[in-house]
Amino acid sequence: MSDSPLITPEAVDAAVAEALDAVAAAADTAALKAARAAHQAEGSPLAKLNASLRQVAPEQKAGFGKLVGQARGRVSQAFVAREAELAAAETAAKLESERVDITALGSRRRVGARNPLTLVQDEVADLFVGMGWEIAEGPELEHEWFNFDALNFDVDHPARQMQDTFFVDPVDRHLVMRTHTSPVQMRSMLTREVPIYILCPGRVYRTDEFDSTHLPVFTQYEGLVVDKGITMANLKGTLDHVARELFGADAKTRFRTNYFPFTEPSAELDLWHPTFPGGARWIEVGGCGMVNPNVLRAGGIDPEVYSGFAFGMGIERTLMLRSGVEDMRDMAEGDVRFSEQFGMVV
Repeated sequence: MSDSPLITPEAVDAAVAEALDAVAAAADTAALKAARAAHQAEGSPLAKLNASLRQVAPEQKAGFGKLVGQARGRVSQAFVAREAELAAAETAAKLESERVDITALGSRRRVGARNPLTLVQDEVADLFVGMGWEIAEGPELEHEWFNFDALNFDVDHPARQMQDTFFVDPVDRHLVMRTHTSPVQMRSMLTREVPIYILCPGRVYRTDEFDSTHLPVFTQYEGLVVDKGITMANLKGTLDHVARELFGADAKTRFRTNYFPFTEPSAELDLWHPTFPGGARWIEVGGCGMVNPNVLRAGGIDPEVYSGFAFGMGIERTLMLRSGVEDMRDMAEGDVRFSEQFGMVV
């Protein structure tokens, strides 16, 4: 056969040049894939030239085959090289876009701060646990017997009236929102073996106005000791130690005679410290006394063998004295700006 008009060096060079231009123009791997389909796949100029080798005379097939084969090899190598180049560039661009500066400060969303009442309560609990006491807890919805009767409150005591205490309907079930954590002391005497050294922290409820000095829901911590030979001296020593730990080495306490149904003798506890906001002075902080024998008997403890002391103070009052907080409502309203002042941002 004569030379095929389909295969000429010029036609091969033109097909190669067109393919190499397409390779160079491909800006990304997707464009390169499209160029490969146009210049290497079936139907491309080089593929048609290769197919036309069937029409070449046998004596010319070797020469034309070599020409077309070398052309296809050049184009294939160009595609492989450009593919590696584009892949490396795209990988580098992706790594740069995902680069993390390990020396930069981490971003963190501030979600709030621990309430200072919680901080004070934890500090008080740690103080008493360090003295070897245990933490005791009880229900906030309490039976009237634990809240009043067992604690030697007379049936006509003013605290048992609805203007002072939250009674839960129906009233004949005798359920109240506890007015102090003293019911936890009674439950402990009924369930624990003597000697007893416990601290009873928790929320209490009274029908007080929500104002700068009163809250209808506030937090108390009460202590109870029952053992042989316990006296007022043990009570005074304990409260002196607590005052120094919570308010500083110069803090002092004093007792003023008072009356509480559940203790006898009873006393108001005053605290003195030279750095109180507004100047050094005596400030009432709670009540205390020796456990009334009637209360011991209600707890199943023989007052002829054992004696004990009890005291109660407020977490809110403690925070006010330590930090100069003047409005109790700030403690209850949950404004994070108030809590942040006490240094426990989370």
